[in-house]
Amino acid sequence: MLNVLRQLVKPKYETLNRIEIKAECLLANYKYLCSLQPLAAIFPVLKSNAYGHGLKEVCQILNNAAVPMVAVDSYPEAQIVYRYFKGQVLILGEMPLKVYDYCLFQRTEFVVYNPATLKYLTRFGRKAKIHLFVNSGMNREGLQNFSDFLLKYKKYLDQVTVNGFCSHLASADTDSALNKEQEEKFFEALAHLRSAGFSPRWVHLGNSAAIFTLASKELTAFRPGLAFYGYDPFCGQEGREDFFESAKALQPALEVYSRLVAVQDIVAGESVSYNETYRAAGATKIGVIPFGYFEGLDRRLSGRARFLVHSDEASFWAPVAGRICMNLSCLDCGQQAVTPGEEVQLVSSISINPNSMANLATLSGMSIYELLTRFQANIKRKIL
Repeated sequence: MLNVLRQLVKPKYETLNRIEIKAECLLANYKYLCSLQPLAAIFPVLKSNAYGHGLKEVCQILNNAAVPMVAVDSYPEAQIVYRYFKGQVLILGEMPLKVYDYCLFQRTEFVVYNPATLKYLTRFGRKAKIHLFVNSGMNREGLQNFSDFLLKYKKYLDQVTVNGFCSHLASADTDSALNKEQEEKFFEALAHLRSAGFSPRWVHLGNSAAIFTLASKELTAFRPGLAFYGYDPFCGQEGREDFFESAKALQPALEVYSRLVAVQDIVAGESVSYNETYRAAGATKIGVIPFGYFEGLDRRLSGRARFLVHSDEASFWAPVAGRICMNLSCLDCGQQAVTPGEEVQLVSSISINPNSMANLATLSGMSIYELLTRFQANIKRKIL
């Protein structure tokens, strides 16, 4: 009772930075991706803090849809899923063997490609549900010489539940011959698995781009990441123009905001931030936000990006002035009337805006994946 009273009288902490997640956009993206592959299940990939959106928040949103399973990278992420999501969780990454002891086997399935992991999981019997990962050509992880593996380790596979069979495409977003080679190698390995007496429920090869391109009825699940969060997985790649129109239905769900903490009046010739990379052409106001490269604003956006300032008098675009700092960034507000406390939109969910993730990726020379996953986990997330 005393703790409840303390919470009531304790002053509320107000953050200067926040990330907003539009629940209806995520749910609409999930529904749309399901419509593209109506015979398969869709497993949203929530690794890396749900691509920067917030693992806890995205789990809570997905409880409003009939999502059978989500995918994460590791046990620490699975712990959050256990608490905030009602369905199953697929752990994509292999882990130290002792970590498997802590997992909730009734809710967890595991991607396996190391024989040592398979052997260890036999101690849990049939309640250990595994998805065998075959190396189909990306050559990053996965079982090689799959037919030899089956001959050597079938006695261990008989002791667990082989609930899935999977791989990963290296160039699904491009028009590459490797896609077809990987698909053929994957289904050849699947045939070997079935010949050995195993019938996995979940057969999944496809990521975001592959949801648009793969048509095999053998596939019973897909693992979208970028597309689930509302971004075109083809990113303007040549040879994929026929899918651009379909990808336009995706709706970005993330917006990022900060607030001005200082306003500096400078005159012509004065510099701003480190190393004098910016000098004012005339008298101007410099607005400062507490959001730098530590928070996730890439330094390569220095002098390139523009952000939307909402002042009491008007909204206007302000370019980044000088170099982005560790925890601060400076904006050239011109002669606009601005004061500390006013809001700045750093990322817009509207794709055509200068501060959309797609445009910021182009300006920085980075991928949307990189920019999204750099947003610090300690920034407040708010579900809309």
